Amino acid sequence: MTTTLTEGGHELVKLAALIDWEVFEREWAGFFPSGKGRPATEPRLVAGLLYLQHAYRLSDEAVVARWVENPYYQHLTGETFFQHRPPIDPSSLSRWRGRIGEEGVEWLLTQTIRAGQKSGAIDEDSARRVAVDTTVMEKAIAHPTDARLYERARDQLVALARGAGVELRQSYARLAPRLALQVGRYAHAKQFKRMRKALKRLKGYTGRVMRDLRRHLQDIPEGGLRDRIIAKLALVSQLLHQPPKGAGKIYALHEPEVDCISKGKARVRYEFGCKVSIATTLDEGFVVGMRSFAGNPYDGHTLKEALEQVEILTDRRPDLAVVDRGYRGHGEERTRVLISGTRRGLSPKLAADLRRRSAIEAEIGHMKTDGRLSRCPLKGTLGDALFAVLNACGHNIRKILAHLRAWLAWILAAIRNAAYPQGRQYQAVTAA
Repeated sequence: MTTTLTEGGHELVKLAALIDWEVFEREWAGFFPSGKGRPATEPRLVAGLLYLQHAYRLSDEAVVARWVENPYYQHLTGETFFQHRPPIDPSSLSRWRGRIGEEGVEWLLTQTIRAGQKSGAIDEDSARRVAVDTTVMEKAIAHPTDARLYERARDQLVALARGAGVELRQSYARLAPRLALQVGRYAHAKQFKRMRKALKRLKGYTGRVMRDLRRHLQDIPEGGLRDRIIAKLALVSQLLHQPPKGAGKIYALHEPEVDCISKGKARVRYEFGCKVSIATTLDEGFVVGMRSFAGNPYDGHTLKEALEQVEILTDRRPDLAVVDRGYRGHGEERTRVLISGTRRGLSPKLAADLRRRSAIEAEIGHMKTDGRLSRCPLKGTLGDALFAVLNACGHNIRKILAHLRAWLAWILAAIRNAAYPQGRQYQAVTAA
């Protein structure tokens, strides 16, 4: 049995009318060049699910499960009748993200900006004055310690050797996990001399397994498994020979591109992930640009690319960008850049815009608490780039929905006041 969805005053129904869904069918068609086989899922369905996922901080599995329960979710994705079964498998969202890439998700962000302009959440000229800042988007990895990395590397090498049918001299399956726990106990007791001795022994166990498996490479036939073993041996060798400090260190075996970034925070000394540049409008805090940067570059070197993205997404170059002191030496010439602390020679309007710069900090906090910016679950540098833009989409969707709710509340209050004027209410009270 199906039930017809009727349009009403719900904000998701209004949002569905503000977004131009045909853009996704037109722009994403190039990512599916082959006409053979089963046709791809409707682009509006995938775009709507990605919007809902990051607007309400849901995983791939959760957004598909809630889609079945919520008729407004179904209306946003283009359904006319209420559906009782999941539209796609949650893993399809992963394949779609990999297929459309960073260019495809930027179309999602562009449509949120245009929907915000149509709804009145932002003005047409708001993108001319932006605030730019950077933050760290942490990766979904465990806190890196040498003991955990050595033990994890040894365990993965043993598993690969078992899959290839290689018999190792010794796998240290009993000694190594016990020794890794002992390293943590020594560190907790501040017995650092014993800790370093145990850590050196654990590193030796991993090195012996690595060299033993390397000697058997000639016995492993050509194929995907051999390539995986060679890649893992190179990664473990880099792990064992990396210095205690310096650039290019490995902090996670499944995410070797993760950077260790220090932002000077008292609570969290180091964060492990990638740097993200965020550009928001000064007046509304609407995200008009968001891009990830691998390798932990200097903040000032990211400003030019951030402003170029704003120009691509909004079709106009910002006239003014306000930044903090970390952007000194940026080298940007096409846009006027105001840096915090430079008050001399500024008009009252520019001084007010410079004071407004700190509002972007609150927007970043909302993206980390209300959105999913605090932890990136997608793999690799491409996953970082996609996840950053999708978080910007979710932030803008929440802004638009809040604006639509406030507008609806204002209309209802006006209707109520027109139906029950103040004098009539006073006469009713006195008569009673």
